[in-house]
Amino acid sequence: MHYDLTKHDFNDPNPWIALELDQSTYFDPSAKAALLRGNASRSRQFLLPIIRPLARLTIILVQLVRIVIPNGLTSSRCLHALIVWGMKYFLSPEANYLIFRHFHIGSQMLKFLGDNAGGVQIKPHPLKPRSFDDFRDNTYVQHDLNIFNFIIQVNAQGGQFKPVPLEQIDFSAIEDVDSQLPAMPDSWHNFLDLQSAIEFYTPLFGLFLSDKDFWRSSNSLQLDETIAIYVARLFDREGIVALANNKHPCVPISTLEAGFRLMLHGLDAENLYGFIKQALRGF
Repeated sequence: MHYDLTKHDFNDPNPWIALELDQSTYFDPSAKAALLRGNASRSRQFLLPIIRPLARLTIILVQLVRIVIPNGLTSSRCLHALIVWGMKYFLSPEANYLIFRHFHIGSQMLKFLGDNAGGVQIKPHPLKPRSFDDFRDNTYVQHDLNIFNFIIQVNAQGGQFKPVPLEQIDFSAIEDVDSQLPAMPDSWHNFLDLQSAIEFYTPLFGLFLSDKDFWRSSNSLQLDETIAIYVARLFDREGIVALANNKHPCVPISTLEAGFRLMLHGLDAENLYGFIKQALRGF
């Protein structure tokens, strides 16, 4: 990002410009710019403080209902239909861009780690949506299943991540993401920022998924640390584990914080993916 310091107001610095200029992490510039535009939006400023407490109250009510009917009145099909409807007609182009991108980079990272885990066989289920309707096929739930299944398959087969010379690492799974994404709707009603949308969607997961599925979905967020450790061991760069904000998977955190932690999950994934791409370029 080019910034003209001659026009900079030292008495009123723009916090979003500061973050966009910052190069301390591996966040892709286009993805970071999209996130920061959402952060600076009026939607996040005025709607998020209203949506977040209402969403958390709804989660509490849903969890009380699930005590009585843990597996009843569930429908992943309805959940994904509502999410797709919201994405098409209410989410901002930046929010939709980051969501599409997240599924692609998640699939690429798991494939990359599987290719470098020491000869293990991984049953793949890649998620690379190229249209909004691709999300209807249980995509959000499958994303969480993929992470747990990957960790189980790697470790059940004795796979290990050991330091490997850069020239011997298999980077074939890492592809350009943005060229595979569709155009995002950009009408007057596509205004909702990503963080507000996530807070709004989280109670729907609790409502339309079984109690076990919702807890598993929430707990999967803390596996960011596990994936970061695998990447760090492969590249012998233990310091990059600090990029993971969702940690301690053996100590589950309340589902009330799932919306906020889902935002951190997206940030963690972007940073780890950015690190791998930088390694592909030879640091």
